[in-house]
Amino acid sequence: MKTIPRVTAVALALTLLLSLCGCGAADGKTHLTFQIWDVYQRDSMVAICDAYTAKNPDVVIDVQVTRPDILWMHTNQILYYTEFGMLADVTNLYDDVDPQYYEKHFSDISRGNAQGSDGRMYGVPKDKDNIVLAYNKEMFDAAGVAYPDENWTWDDMVDASQKVYDATGKYGYMAYNDDQCGYWNFVYQTGGCILTEDKTKGGFDQEGTRKAMDFYIGIQDQPWCPKQAYFAETTPQTAFFSEGGCMYLEGNWNLWAMQENFPEMRGKWDIAPLPKCPDPVQGDGRATISNGLCYSTAAHGKTRDIALDVIKFFGTEEAQLIASGYGAAVSAYNGTEQPYFDAFANAGYDLDLEIINDQFEYGVQSVNNSARPKWKAPLLDELNKVYNGQQSFDTGMDNIQNIINTETAKKLANE
Repeated sequence: MKTIPRVTAVALALTLLLSLCGCGAADGKTHLTFQIWDVYQRDSMVAICDAYTAKNPDVVIDVQVTRPDILWMHTNQILYYTEFGMLADVTNLYDDVDPQYYEKHFSDISRGNAQGSDGRMYGVPKDKDNIVLAYNKEMFDAAGVAYPDENWTWDDMVDASQKVYDATGKYGYMAYNDDQCGYWNFVYQTGGCILTEDKTKGGFDQEGTRKAMDFYIGIQDQPWCPKQAYFAETTPQTAFFSEGGCMYLEGNWNLWAMQENFPEMRGKWDIAPLPKCPDPVQGDGRATISNGLCYSTAAHGKTRDIALDVIKFFGTEEAQLIASGYGAAVSAYNGTEQPYFDAFANAGYDLDLEIINDQFEYGVQSVNNSARPKWKAPLLDELNKVYNGQQSFDTGMDNIQNIINTETAKKLANE
């Protein structure tokens, strides 16, 4: 899922220091607050809180966006908070149920997204996601091109983009400079990597990574793809739903909101699996970045034990089935995915959602290490220089590799 704003991260840091100060009220109950940041998931979160409080009527949980007792934790922030000891260690939370609870009920990626650098669990996995190709069916029809399917490759995407542009004058695939919803997917499809497996070095010196980056950046040179300056003013989603462009990569966590926010476009668009690399350096050419949030609470506080009991319930099959049923996110607990798909069908939202389930088989965990806050912005700066023609491709890749390696080495030296 996308990065939360820096100001939100700072606010979270401050509130975590003061959190879990829920107090007994005049009604004699314990009142907790639960922080989230996506309005489209509020109903599902209220529903699982209601399910908990139905079993525990002495607890009241207020789902809101400030001063949390319980909160969503993003993979972009979890390493930062765990380093400062701000999150409760929940590794042994289910030991009384099953010491192998996490391993049995959550995927390696879901567990990895909730772990600190020390491998301990600092959150209960909430959801899981991957990246899909959104496409405009009417533009494909106008160009006389068959809709994308599981056999599509990068070459097919390029060919379709040109044909759509020729037939309609609209942009084809919109390759914006994004990581999770952009070039990361292409890098792993070629068999490259952003970080090495041990996360101690960058992968921008590898053949597969450079092959993918050269392809992805080069798309901008095609007449059917906007320049990066265009995306500074118009997001790919905005361009897509104003029918200015035909294809872009989107996270499945946004699909429900897209149906809600653009009712006039229902039926005009659909989703497909990510096109695969036709000639990977290694692997079968398939990959999609898979991320997910987790439920966390602060390491210390008056209501810590109750908050832990709440998030323990949130990690159960019962709670995760409830959450999936609102269509805003696919729950992380294995076997609780179906209500997510049913929610779309029940609302009459006709999308080929089964591809999301299929893509989990070759999902790649969202890229992160403890030094990422230091290297993320400089990396983007270097990429923009390449995009803008201010430096050569090879120089840019060399600089990015050096930035990641240097910042990571400094971070590891201080741990």
